[in-house]
Amino acid sequence: MAHQQQSNNILDAVQLLADHGFDEMSQALQILFNEAMKLERSEYLGAEPYQRSVTRRSYANGFKPKSFQSRLGKLELQVPQTRDGDFYPSALERGERSERALKLAIAEMYVQGVSTRKVAKITTELCGFDVTSTQVSRAAKLLDEELETWRNRPLGQVEYLILDARYEKVRVEGSVRDCAVLIAIGVLASGHRSVLGVSVSLSEAEVHWREFLGSLNQRGLHGVKLIVSDAHEGLKAARQNMLAGTPWQRCQFHLMQNAMQYVPKVHLRKQVSEELRNIFNARDLDDALNELKRFVSTHEKTAPKLASWAEENIPEGLTVFTIPAGHRKRMRTTNMLERQNKELKRRTRVAGLFPNEESLLRLVTAVLVELSDDWETGMRYLTI
Repeated sequence: MAHQQQSNNILDAVQLLADHGFDEMSQALQILFNEAMKLERSEYLGAEPYQRSVTRRSYANGFKPKSFQSRLGKLELQVPQTRDGDFYPSALERGERSERALKLAIAEMYVQGVSTRKVAKITTELCGFDVTSTQVSRAAKLLDEELETWRNRPLGQVEYLILDARYEKVRVEGSVRDCAVLIAIGVLASGHRSVLGVSVSLSEAEVHWREFLGSLNQRGLHGVKLIVSDAHEGLKAARQNMLAGTPWQRCQFHLMQNAMQYVPKVHLRKQVSEELRNIFNARDLDDALNELKRFVSTHEKTAPKLASWAEENIPEGLTVFTIPAGHRKRMRTTNMLERQNKELKRRTRVAGLFPNEESLLRLVTAVLVELSDDWETGMRYLTI
């Protein structure tokens, strides 16, 4: 029955072309596109519609309407869904990359002062269809509203919360300042990562982190089992105020870097690094604490400042032992943000100096929307 329906739909598309020629090409393409996506879903599931199979991967879960711009005009598509949420048509992914390229080009236009005519020419090449300067101007006006909506979208249960900041140069009241880009990443209950929020402020002072974390709470953030971040004082105070009682994991990578400041002799750094790794790679919390005691005992006479610092600070990097063993390796540092920071740096390097805080927020949001979409529709980061 399903094969017959698909055949009928394809015949309808062929008939449209036979009766109307190229005038109905977009409608014919729309039909063919929808059928191709259904076939791709069946291949992904390992079973045809209504077919019983013990080897099927998941189950069909209806369709989601989506408008898609093509060279032949606007297509109204029905995107097939699956229960596991992991399927997305490959052809549509290629189209969405063009849409993302357009948005990023518009965001960069704001920063660099590029004319809408030049942006239109570039985006025509990127997207494969004509984009006029008027359309770019209209899109530019709508972009801020879309990005603002994304930044304020409702949140839900988040297993793990990772907080970080990076700095970009911005012109503020006639002088150049290093402004902080505050970023929150979450590992969702599904195991996927998501960019929960982003904000631009003059510094990482407590007031700015507190306002940022407060906005996450207001948007419905809940269920956090662990927070991962560095030990910046402003963030620490804001975290204790806005997310009191939530366990905190101090980034072990930053701890290793901090420890090197207390090593009295350069040739001892390799030894200290290995000893710290033995603590962090321990089998469980008891073993880690025993390794820490051994570390303190070893260095309390030859490097008393190092021993004292370690005894006070290293336990903050051992909270990760309270979560499932399969999650520890990925949740003990903020290194998961490496790709994000590389992509942000690649985009912001072009601008160099941002004319204002708004232009910086606009560009980093456009980049993070793309990154978050890839994370949420890609492979699970953790099995939860």
